[in-house]
Amino acid sequence: MKNKKTIVVITLLIIASIFVIGADWASETIHQLFHSYFADIAIPFGYYLLLVLLEDEYKLIKKWYVKAIAVFVLCSLSETLQYFGVYALARVFDPIDYVMYALGVVLAAFTDRIIFKRMFSFWY
Repeated sequence: MKNKKTIVVITLLIIASIFVIGADWASETIHQLFHSYFADIAIPFGYYLLLVLLEDEYKLIKKWYVKAIAVFVLCSLSETLQYFGVYALARVFDPIDYVMYALGVVLAAFTDRIIFKRMFSFWY
């Protein structure tokens, strides 16, 4: 479990570093897309990885698709609340955010089930 925590923390620190560095160096289009959607992909990705750390304690979230659904529903609920004027994670409703949340969850599940599983013998 300690090894998983290390990998998750390093991964989340890399994501946070990318967020801080930003895309000021990129073209205007890339810069705009980064500021509009990077967090919408990174937040569900991070939530999913945090649930990976809890899966040994809570058998309900052992399956990857349970984690994926839980994270997508949580993020989507936040976006839906924005539509009704209740601000949770952000202040602007954007229906494309639902697609970005799904992309973040899919990337996290792929990283969990395929990449980390192949890279680290202790992952599963």
